[in-house]
Amino acid sequence: MTCILDNVSEFRRQVLRFFRRLTHAGLWHRLLQELAKTAPNHPLRRIEYFICRATRRAARLGGMALLVLIRKLGLRTALNGPPWLLPDPLLSEMLSRAPLPPAPRTPSQLEAAKQRFRSLEALSRAALGRARIPRSVRLAWP
Repeated sequence: MTCILDNVSEFRRQVLRFFRRLTHAGLWHRLLQELAKTAPNHPLRRIEYFICRATRRAARLGGMALLVLIRKLGLRTALNGPPWLLPDPLLSEMLSRAPLPPAPRTPSQLEAAKQRFRSLEALSRAALGRARIPRSVRLAWP
């Protein structure tokens, strides 16, 4: 019994290592790009769901580049959760380029500046995404 379990765990390690190597080689990036280019009746479309599911597993290893690519291609099923709970690098970039208001001189300008900074803070939190997405939410995402 122990011998079988050792073989299974060794096989699992080999599969995980191979998956990690494929992810670092950019396989999921290329597959998603090809999937987005193909016609609706292309054979690759028949396995689109499985490619997207595998990409979800690779999202942590693929990093922000894979997340940006998924959002740009519009393949929402490849995301590892609802988009409003994940980091949004495009929103973050827009916020970093937002000009700061001039220094307030009157109480009404001070109140407007405070309100603007509160809004920027809320948008920044949204751009970061959630630190942890509950498992039930991730599994419910199609």
